[in-house]
Amino acid sequence: MADDTYDQAAAGQPPGPDPALKQLDRFVGTWAIGGRTLGADRDDVSGRLTFEWLPGGFFLQQRVQIDFQGMDVRGLEIIGYDPATGRFPSTVYSNLVGVPIPYEYDVQGERVTIRTELAGGATFTGVWADGGESMSGGWRPDPGKEGPGNVAYDISGRRAE
Repeated sequence: MADDTYDQAAAGQPPGPDPALKQLDRFVGTWAIGGRTLGADRDDVSGRLTFEWLPGGFFLQQRVQIDFQGMDVRGLEIIGYDPATGRFPSTVYSNLVGVPIPYEYDVQGERVTIRTELAGGATFTGVWADGGESMSGGWRPDPGKEGPGNVAYDISGRRAE
């Protein structure tokens, strides 16, 4: 825990968010995204992602609306911070899966890595560009774990608002 959290608690103030959460500020806003699954001859992934801080600033919320190969994918993700690992664990609630899906973000400067163990495991590796106004990257299933629900694709996004 950050030292300033202890100082705030000792002064009778509730602790504030960990300063490491500021690394997620670049996500805040609405993003138009598009891309394609590997081997596709045209874009078959499109949608909007909207990120906003929950009151208090301890958690970042993402709302997802994506057309993925004709499937309507909707979801809500809550992203926090784990000071023990320096990473950002999250949980996704989707209209396609009846159980919460755990993810973990790792933000290192211009590079973002997102990992899940769902369906055998998959990793997104992306980079920021244009001063944080765009991002691109790709999801890749772990070797041998490709299949329905774990499809490789490349995607890019631009800030829409």
